[in-house]
Amino acid sequence: MGWLNWVFTTGTIRYTYRMGEPILTTTEFTTELELQTGAPADGHPLWASRFLVTDPEACVATYRELIRSGAGMVFTNTYQATPEAFMTHLELTESEALDVFKESVNLCRRAIKEEKMQNIIVAGSVGSINALRADGSEYSGEFCSGISRETYISKHRSRLQALVDGGVDFITFETLPCSEEALALIDLLREFPGIKGWISFFGRNTTEISNGEKFADAAVKCWARGKDQLVAVGVNCLDPAWVTPLFLSLKASDPTIPFVAYPNSGEKYDTAAKKWTPCESQKRVADYFPEWLDMGIAYVGGCCRNTAEDLRDMKRTMNAWKKNKN
Repeated sequence: MGWLNWVFTTGTIRYTYRMGEPILTTTEFTTELELQTGAPADGHPLWASRFLVTDPEACVATYRELIRSGAGMVFTNTYQATPEAFMTHLELTESEALDVFKESVNLCRRAIKEEKMQNIIVAGSVGSINALRADGSEYSGEFCSGISRETYISKHRSRLQALVDGGVDFITFETLPCSEEALALIDLLREFPGIKGWISFFGRNTTEISNGEKFADAAVKCWARGKDQLVAVGVNCLDPAWVTPLFLSLKASDPTIPFVAYPNSGEKYDTAAKKWTPCESQKRVADYFPEWLDMGIAYVGGCCRNTAEDLRDMKRTMNAWKKNKN
């Protein structure tokens, strides 16, 4: 259980995570942003990333609320963003668009400073190139086949470079639909040897990722390719009821690979209607925490439709688990 024994330094702060200590990450930024602003994010090609330009103060307020609620990490508001999208939809120049990515890091740092907190990791959020289509195709894996490694790398490089230039601590490659893209991102990460990250897939059921690959197979390939820079492989934005069987499948294939999971609330996203539909279960994500923590999860939090209030529940549940463990 040595997956949390890693160290990095940013500015004057040195972060150390020791063996066997699970880390509470955060909940998904956009859901809390909508509560803070009353403005919907869904339906726009840039999703919530447009607020980096149109309302940066709302971004800071959202981060502050997540930090107050127990977040150990904050993710830049860049999941569904590219320089080209900022240029097309907000009429920015290329230079201005790249500066938005750098500013996304600064907004996180500002929120941490205003909350007088330390040891909060600023993670650069990088979604699939399918997410850039703004049609939910990262959930279907529909456009994975036929894309070359070189295409993946070229489409991701400029925003990853801008996040690194902005001073991000860490990279979260999120909601990936296929191992081909994940492996290409691992190769791209090697261009930034001082940066660590994780690979997180979208799980479409209890065994598979978006394009039908077995999650465990994809995770093992990614860990073999990138374990020098990866701290975990896992899943996000899926039904929380699917996390345990996916985790078990990984443990059966290779129990040494650290696991990250941050599921949504259990609601399903209707890609045609572009809205969320209610979930059948009444269980909250926090209700699943004791089971995942007992299994040895390394990083855990919430994704879409989880709020700062839900994060506070997660924090209380994790604290209770730690107390009982000791």
